[in-house]
Amino acid sequence: MPETTALDELLRYAAERRLLRDRLTDEDRLDTDTLVDVVRHGPALEALYGRPLDRRELEDSLGVSRATSHRTTRWLTERGLAVRRDGRFSLTGKGEVFADELLRLGRNLRAAERLAPLLDCICETHREFVVGPFADATVTEATPDDPYGPVSRFLELLDASATFRGFNTTHVVPPGSPAFAEGVFEEGDAEFVTVPTVADHVLSGETATAVERGHLRLRTRGALPYGLAIFDDHVGVGGYDDETGALRVFVDTDGGDARRWAERVYEMYREASDPVTPGHDDDGEATR
Repeated sequence: MPETTALDELLRYAAERRLLRDRLTDEDRLDTDTLVDVVRHGPALEALYGRPLDRRELEDSLGVSRATSHRTTRWLTERGLAVRRDGRFSLTGKGEVFADELLRLGRNLRAAERLAPLLDCICETHREFVVGPFADATVTEATPDDPYGPVSRFLELLDASATFRGFNTTHVVPPGSPAFAEGVFEEGDAEFVTVPTVADHVLSGETATAVERGHLRLRTRGALPYGLAIFDDHVGVGGYDDETGALRVFVDTDGGDARRWAERVYEMYREASDPVTPGHDDDGEATR
């Protein structure tokens, strides 16, 4: 049986979460007052998560008075979230789950705030994107003062990388541009999936040489979502303006879960694409 990784669990959780809205009944849901109470007592649940504390330690951890700590522990114990043994409070199994889910909720909501510019660019039908692995990512957004910030960040990572894989990235580095013709595309090991019209431009320009030499491998498919870039040490996701096609935001990280996610997604789109094998016509021009 294959080993289950943290990313596997994250992807499974994300997939199940998207089905909850249709499956949950009123009986399955916590009432609003209870949910608010759980969130309000989140700091106490977090303080006791994995470590029993006596009352003084709990008060110091939360920065509350003795009276407040009494109300807090009474609420936790009455709802079966904590127990007191030998003068110390610890979470029950139920309490551990509540604490874990609150921590996950907080992390994902903070990540969604940071990633909002990217999330607004990703079509809701592309549900393979998950927030968690990019919670601590670098977010570079185009602004009036720096409209090319996302492109600059992409090129910075590309320049430092000897390899590249990705899809839908030619908006960032157009075929025929110096950045495309040099570096990893000319001397390194690169492969990307693009739409057929872009592949035609690549093969009709100077970059056809990189394809012929095997430094650049092209694949095509009819449509692609957001941009995905896999560098030596980072992975990145780009969101584009629907009207202009300009890169609005680029999010990158060197996190292991993000890389594993990116590699899985890239392989998924790669397997659904067709390889481009350049040939030559009578005039010596590269053709597909």
